[in-house]
Amino acid sequence: MRFYIADAFTARPFSGNQAGVVPLGEEPFPKESLMRALAGELKHSETAFVRRTGGGSFHIRYFTPAEEVDLCGHATVAAFTVLRQTGEIQPGQYALHTRSGDLEVSVEPEAVWMDMAPPAEGRTFSREEQTELYAAYGLTLADRPEGLEPQAVSTGLLDILLPVRERAALDGAVQNEAEVCRLSERYGVVGVHMFCLGVGDAAAHCRNFAPLYAIPEEAATGTSNGALTFYLYRRGLVRPGGENRFVQGERMGKPSEILSRLTEDGGAVRVRIGGRAALSLRGEVL
Repeated sequence: MRFYIADAFTARPFSGNQAGVVPLGEEPFPKESLMRALAGELKHSETAFVRRTGGGSFHIRYFTPAEEVDLCGHATVAAFTVLRQTGEIQPGQYALHTRSGDLEVSVEPEAVWMDMAPPAEGRTFSREEQTELYAAYGLTLADRPEGLEPQAVSTGLLDILLPVRERAALDGAVQNEAEVCRLSERYGVVGVHMFCLGVGDAAAHCRNFAPLYAIPEEAATGTSNGALTFYLYRRGLVRPGGENRFVQGERMGKPSEILSRLTEDGGAVRVRIGGRAALSLRGEVL
């Protein structure tokens, strides 16, 4: 098998968020043990195994170094960029089957856009629970912005969205990994997506943490920013029809740009995530 490393949500190699991509053509998926082992060997937050199931249809599976996950935005952007750059597909619309459901992917000459799973609001948190959440990052409730509170939201993966008042709190947060793992297990979430509202052309600046899945911090997360798009929409902070820009990975030295679009149709809300990717490495499994 040939594999690639692609840097998602950036146009510059060795920036953004790295994902492993293993194109399988029309071959069946390898044994699950091999896919998990290869993801562990590559050591990126996700490795995507993608196979063609029809002329315009694909099936994709995502593995972290620890286990399989239902959906991964940056690995999807990386996978379809690899397929486009290697000539397996041309720009157009493609159907994608994932464990999170069937989605549509739009491949453009310079970017890839994908549907998120239908937005779903999860639980809110008591004042005591919020205190625990902020304390896990060396913060207090004084760092919470007025009018915004933590909430679990999903557009494919359930994350706790944790707002902070200003960039200084976002950049200065120090994660207690053991505590965040404990809280993630307690609340049944993948991790924590911390953000502060942006200025200028950014809707928000973000940091993402999923230590329960062997990802201490991630430079760009499509599903989490899809959830954040819906969270901000529910509070009147983003509107349908526009394009939203999220900046992530700055604290890691890997600045990433994640774009989102939100539409309403008969009361149903649809979130799409998009961005560019750059191929940086390729190799073969011997």
